[in-house]
Amino acid sequence: MDALNAKEQQDFQKLVEQKQMKDFMRLYSSLVERCFTDCVNDFTSSKLTNKEQTCILKCSEKFLKHSERVGQRFQEQNAAMSQGLNR
Repeated sequence: MDALNAKEQQDFQKLVEQKQMKDFMRLYSSLVERCFTDCVNDFTSSKLTNKEQTCILKCSEKFLKHSERVGQRFQEQNAAMSQGLNR
């Protein structure tokens, strides 16, 4: 990053932020689609049943924990690879 001038650093930071937002939106869309498909079955009411609400809560918690765990493993793998390259 030090080799970049101020404008290039600003442009790079903007690209990183855009990618992070895109990744977040992809994660959110996947969560909504998956949990809705798995949990919502009754379309006779405009409100969710207690069973559907509970299912969505559990589904979203599980999905987010899984995503967090995958991110942690990815960081661990990157750190291990970096250490292997620095030897």
